[in-house]
Amino acid sequence: MTAEYRNREWFPQPAAEAALREVLGDLLARNALASDYAARLLEQAGVRLRDIVDHVIVGATDLARLGAAGWADRGDGVHVNAHGLFPEALAGDQAQLWFRVESIERFVEATGVAAPIEGAARGPLRRALAFPGAVGVGAIERAGETGFTVPEVSPGQIRKARLHLNAFRARRRQFDTAPQGLAHTEGLVDAAVGDLGQHWACDLWFRAERDYWMSRCPAGRLQKARQDAAGIGWSNIDHHTYDGSREHFRHTVRILEKMGYRLREMLYAGELAGWGSQVLEQPALKSTIFADVDLAPHETDIDFAHEELPPLKLRRAGILSILHGESILEGGLNHVAALYEQRTLRTQLRAHGLNMMKPFSDFAFLYQELTEGDVAAVDPVRVGRLERAGDLTADEAEAIRLNGYIAAHLENIERNDGYKGFNKPGIDGVLRALDPRASVRAEAA
Repeated sequence: MTAEYRNREWFPQPAAEAALREVLGDLLARNALASDYAARLLEQAGVRLRDIVDHVIVGATDLARLGAAGWADRGDGVHVNAHGLFPEALAGDQAQLWFRVESIERFVEATGVAAPIEGAARGPLRRALAFPGAVGVGAIERAGETGFTVPEVSPGQIRKARLHLNAFRARRRQFDTAPQGLAHTEGLVDAAVGDLGQHWACDLWFRAERDYWMSRCPAGRLQKARQDAAGIGWSNIDHHTYDGSREHFRHTVRILEKMGYRLREMLYAGELAGWGSQVLEQPALKSTIFADVDLAPHETDIDFAHEELPPLKLRRAGILSILHGESILEGGLNHVAALYEQRTLRTQLRAHGLNMMKPFSDFAFLYQELTEGDVAAVDPVRVGRLERAGDLTADEAEAIRLNGYIAAHLENIERNDGYKGFNKPGIDGVLRALDPRASVRAEAA
């Protein structure tokens, strides 16, 4: 493992953000319907249009403006800014702005726009020029396609995609042993990747994963309904989070890598916290995963995502992996983080009776907070296993038997200046607060 990988850092890009906002502002100023929709999106769902912009097509002047702020041609006419979270830019005579939606049919239905849909239903890329004008503004649905034109897809491929999505949604999650479950899951992923490729299979995987997470997260279901009503669905995802045991962490990472994920950076908040996180990114989908695992200090110098990890006194991730099961199996995603204007979303959710925990990042360029969390019942057998091993006191174990424990959260995250990184001390603080032992002790106090 290289020092660059261990110590990778991201920095705010204020000049790039200012250039992007100037370009977006100019484009929206020339399309009143799209500008009105951006205002409604914020009012209805707390989402900024800037955070779901997929790409822009601009003239030479705007392209030069972006180029001076860090965008560069990657070699195929697509201009990217690799220093942060920014949309791609292409040159063209007709200015256009395209923003992401999860389902193009749902967008058309929710907004009532009279726009023809390009692309086969359930295909890898579909779009609709929702707001035509001097600047065309459209909605684009991506299911793993990285290009900018609608590809030709056979009915047979569409059928395979539907079958694999259903297989992911209906997959068995509880097994006698975790290795059996991981092997079964890996087989499903192998089949989907073999038929559809990594990118399309990965998109289908997370559509199914979010469905399971929402079945355990009423806060997520509520916000999904609000975003569906605005037409965008879960197009504003920032990252997904898994918790895994040390014993099965390598296998979990291997499954994710088969869908195109690569190691991006690692986080370690110190010996007191006792946890580490492997951040993975699927570059084609721009999809990020936080994979959390109990970790000892010296293990920051090894490739803990791929090396076998020996037994260690259980900390938060290990305990949760026993209480609720491995996240990639019956435990499900611990939380899903989506991009919002944080104050607006918090106010909107409070009106629905949902409260947030104390923010664990509060900077101009990064704000993060979790909903208070949704509780699921815990099998007493699992609790007893932890109590007998000394990982839970008798009082902690009894409280979890009677009350269950938090299974899922929605994360409200606001990023500015294209900042792509995370706040390690803040994450440590919130995860320690969410340790089942700490939570039970706090309630007792």
